[in-house]
Amino acid sequence: MIYENCLQFEKKHIVSITNQKYGALYLFDYDERNASINMEFEHQHSYYEIMVFLAPAGEHLFEGQIYHLSFGDIVLIPPFLLHKSIYRKGAPSDRIIIDFIWPETLKADDLGYAELLSMFEFPEHIFRFAPEQRVALYHRLNDILNYSLRPGFSADAPLDQLMIHTLFVEFLHELYTQRNRNQYRNNMEIAPAAQKMHSVAAYIHQHYSEPLSLQSLAEEFYISPGYLSHSFRETMQFTLSSYIQNTRFKNAQHMLITTNAKISDIAIACGFSSFSQFNRIFGRMAGMSPSEYRKQAQNTHKL
Repeated sequence: MIYENCLQFEKKHIVSITNQKYGALYLFDYDERNASINMEFEHQHSYYEIMVFLAPAGEHLFEGQIYHLSFGDIVLIPPFLLHKSIYRKGAPSDRIIIDFIWPETLKADDLGYAELLSMFEFPEHIFRFAPEQRVALYHRLNDILNYSLRPGFSADAPLDQLMIHTLFVEFLHELYTQRNRNQYRNNMEIAPAAQKMHSVAAYIHQHYSEPLSLQSLAEEFYISPGYLSHSFRETMQFTLSSYIQNTRFKNAQHMLITTNAKISDIAIACGFSSFSQFNRIFGRMAGMSPSEYRKQAQNTHKL
């Protein structure tokens, strides 16, 4: 399939590359999605992710804030940012997902990689370009797809791994070059009540380390506890207490993987009222203790 007379799309095509020697990883996934796979809660991961959105319309959540997506938008998601895509009901729509990990040496050696990755820290996270800019980016993506479809291509061959890496860097460089032409504006229109609940969710993500309750949040947003409880559940599909708990849990997972902090300190930093409460909730949600989770994550990163 070809989009806009330019972007090539090969449904169900996956390119998975792992170079254990240098700690690099790539996953290019060409597939379709619809509302049936919408995640219940925002998630995070330890790798960088790029989504090329090919549905007519949809939404994306970043830490409780909702953003409208339209065809051709490019979404950049840094490691450990809570997020989720919201696909609309109806026929499935195509999308391209690119997941990658680069070894720390690439970012530390001042070769320009750190500057490319700085795009993932831009506040908007979403790039929307005029057709002429999209065509230039699509050509770079086509180069990656066409190389992976060549006869004899092997994801395990060092030369093919190098070429995929090189072509992907060219794509990122093109995106970086076009960054100041980004036309994205979040002009999504949602009901004022729903917008208020997303503001509450965003507040929770910003203040999860602090004491939070139905009463305190109702006072913060000048609404009644009953209205907040009902409207939050209706909008977010979570009770307020469950949303707070999930947010704290996800951030605790992040700290367990990315820091050497004591587990008791992580419990406090993430807003849990006690170490025993943290252990109990974490065990229920993760299926293992915090120490087991940290050990498993460390072993995984050693592979």
